Amino acid sequence: MMNPFQQVADLKKMRDQALAIQRQLQQEIVTVEKHGVMVEISGDQKIQNLESHGKNDNDIKDAVNEAIKKSQEVAAKKLSQMGGGLAGLLGK
Repeated sequence: MMNPFQQVADLKKMRDQALAIQRQLQQEIVTVEKHGVMVEISGDQKIQNLESHGKNDNDIKDAVNEAIKKSQEVAAKKLSQMGGGLAGLLGK
């Protein structure tokens, strides 16, 4: 029988590790320039800057960030349905 306190400690450790990785990803910036368009995106998939032929376009940047967020929510929902989410990891 597993110790429930150990399970809570393990979950906290996993959460802390995930938060640390998320903070690191926020600091990583990838820049791509192609066909007159420049995109800067962070490692956590948030567009930091978007320029088309030297012109900044915040409306497109905001729309793309919203689309990325919604796609991540869909993916998270599908993953949580698969194997019962974290409960599946704990053997429940």
